[in-house]
Amino acid sequence: MQHAYSWKDTYDAAQRAPWRIEDVIGGERRLDFSRPFLPESLARTGGLDFLSERERRTLNQIRGHAYLCIFGLVEEFILPFVLDHARPQLSGDDWRVRALLQFAGEEAKHIHLFKRFRQAFEDGFGSHCEVIGPPEAVAARVLGHSPLAVALAILHIEWMTQRHYVESVHDDHALDPCFTSLLRHHWMEEAQHAKLDTLMVEAIADGCSPDAIDRAIDEYLQIGLFLDEGLKQQAELDRISFETATGRTLSEAERRTFETVQQQANRWTYLGSGMTHPRFLATLAAIHPGAEQTLAAVAPAFC
Repeated sequence: MQHAYSWKDTYDAAQRAPWRIEDVIGGERRLDFSRPFLPESLARTGGLDFLSERERRTLNQIRGHAYLCIFGLVEEFILPFVLDHARPQLSGDDWRVRALLQFAGEEAKHIHLFKRFRQAFEDGFGSHCEVIGPPEAVAARVLGHSPLAVALAILHIEWMTQRHYVESVHDDHALDPCFTSLLRHHWMEEAQHAKLDTLMVEAIADGCSPDAIDRAIDEYLQIGLFLDEGLKQQAELDRISFETATGRTLSEAERRTFETVQQQANRWTYLGSGMTHPRFLATLAAIHPGAEQTLAAVAPAFC
């Protein structure tokens, strides 16, 4: 596999960039609702030409709320998966155990961070926004798949996070600084998680037959389709939240356009941007040569 990651190095790197939730949100660190939260490459509100500039900003903030809530949702299954992977290793490689427990601890911190964000958002936005779930049901459905399939789905999410921040958020100075800071701090730790999950995928795949790996890749795609169903629902929930927040009732044609555009935005944000990430594809090719071509055929629907 073309990487130089190690359990020790990723653990050491995590120790050099510690932060607390209080460093990110709370006190003087408040959300600025006069500014957008998400970059346009993820929010994709510009194509909704029947919305005013203020309405597009409101939708952008609704999308930002859903973005972090969905991260909190997926980390509800990442956390138990990492702990389950660490448990059999407790008498093995000390660096591996410490790195995995650090990984789990940071995911628990992220879940707490996103709950704090959700409260701050609801306090300042002015109306309630629904998000798909509940997290326990989503986690049960995802964790019902083989360990390798789940590890691939998590690796997809880790590299997706990296891509969003590096390619879209980092240089967008129009965004709310508090929201950007939250994404930056999340990205800092996810940078190590992507490496750790690459090592997990490699370790799990080493114990699998070629047929088992092939089945796991099919299951990874099934997880993606399950999440895609939820993202379609989220587009409808965001439309309802938008109408509630703005007091505007969209026409039937506007509703259809709104949900179609936002569903595709969700597909790129959570699915396409992960399954087309070069490092994710490199890992996939290393454990199953040719599998990246399967994803290349599927990916356009999610971009």
